[in-house]
Amino acid sequence: MASPGQWPIIVLQNIKVRQGENVNLVVCIKQVPEIERVRVDPDSGKVIIPQDSAMVNPFDEYAIEEALRIKEKRGGTVTVMTTGPEEFAAALRAALALGADEAVHLLDPGFAGSDAAATATILAAGIGKLENTSLVLFGKNAIDTDASSVPGYVAGRLNWPQVLFVRKFVELTDKTAQVERMTEDGYDVCQIPLPGVISVVKGINEPRLPSLKGKMRARKAPITTFSAADLGLDTLHLGANSPTGVMKSAPLPPRKPGEILQGEPDEVAAQLFEKLRADQIL
Repeated sequence: MASPGQWPIIVLQNIKVRQGENVNLVVCIKQVPEIERVRVDPDSGKVIIPQDSAMVNPFDEYAIEEALRIKEKRGGTVTVMTTGPEEFAAALRAALALGADEAVHLLDPGFAGSDAAATATILAAGIGKLENTSLVLFGKNAIDTDASSVPGYVAGRLNWPQVLFVRKFVELTDKTAQVERMTEDGYDVCQIPLPGVISVVKGINEPRLPSLKGKMRARKAPITTFSAADLGLDTLHLGANSPTGVMKSAPLPPRKPGEILQGEPDEVAAQLFEKLRADQIL
């Protein structure tokens, strides 16, 4: 196995978009467990994920909704894509019930256990299999890992421009996307050429609910699957062979009980100052 400094950088190039046509969108989604039921085993140091509890990553629902709204305004198609085990097809069908046109499942035993970089390599290869993709959308992060790193990795693999944490599309044309990107102090207005990669935040819209007709359609809709061989990927650096891994997990230590300071305001202020200084906060 290669050392960390020898991991290959995979960049997919020559993915062309024909200008003047509809904006065709890909939304990358993830199926996640109900966070309330996830626990950490302190003895083994492993995260225990319930197998009977799963849903579409909540932040991805905003990306799906935004893609559907763009399609309704400009035409084109919405393709949802995921990588993961067979049960992740449920997330794809949930997106189809909302109105997505196509679903793609990147499915291979060699993908299991991929870290963020490896996952991005798989997704970028899947996007490369599609024709005339103008825009790739993500939710800002997955609630199980909370890393917000895959969208940037995917943009790097595709060699496409990116804007992360977008709260609003200002203007979208065949050639460019102008958006408002959230910052700590407010927002920036950014413009990128297409094709590009964008992740969106919660406030960008209000996700719709699936209709009965949509649910019925989703049950029978075909899902396209691509294996590692289909994508032209060698699993040597994917899945369990990813360049990073979790050595051990541990639950957060319990919070110390609060303390009520007694006395006159000046006395309480002095006590608080001394405690903060003792804890090296001041």
